[in-house]
Amino acid sequence: MAARVIEWHGSRRDSEYEPGATALLLVDMQRVWIEPGLDTHRPPGTSGAFQARLDTVVVPNAARLLAAARAARIDVIHTIIRSATGDGRDRSLDHKLSDIHVPPDAPEGDIIAPLAPAPDEIVLPKTSSGVFNSTNLDYLLRNLGARFLIVAGIVTDQCVDMAVRDGADRGYLVTCVHDACATYTEARHAAALAAFGGYCWTADTRTVLARLRRLAPREIA
Repeated sequence: MAARVIEWHGSRRDSEYEPGATALLLVDMQRVWIEPGLDTHRPPGTSGAFQARLDTVVVPNAARLLAAARAARIDVIHTIIRSATGDGRDRSLDHKLSDIHVPPDAPEGDIIAPLAPAPDEIVLPKTSSGVFNSTNLDYLLRNLGARFLIVAGIVTDQCVDMAVRDGADRGYLVTCVHDACATYTEARHAAALAAFGGYCWTADTRTVLARLRRLAPREIA
């Protein structure tokens, strides 16, 4: 069955991005979750395929999106899981129960080198799955004049899921770049996209790059 396309006052989920009103959100692209051997929370038996997708698909596509966003001069926001205190007492109850703690000075909490923030890009530490719940992201996006929010990162069925749903609930036109996201299995990835797909426009990197190219005079590889 073909998806219904509904327009409201000229807006659709797949509306063309607008200069000065579009932002890219990269979710939790940190060393601790991406570099082999650092994440102790990966479910048993899933590391190989997940790592391969990160290395060969997600990180390269995220890097292309980041380069395109910079060329199009749209705002880039990086969100990371990082406690404000050394012992993690400021964490959400869920992160305490899940034993998720990245100390403020831990180098493994840094964003991976291929996606390292530029000097004027915003980095938001969070201590919950939902970036809108434990940071001032909504406040920042409204101050920046953002109407369109492009989301990529990890993991699809947790922090990415919540960014998409919460962003849509707050009135943003959200794009999820499905081949710049990953979770621990392909089945979980597909199920997540199917579950939150009604809250966003789901597109691939190539399509989003073409959209961003139309915002910038320079060629985006």
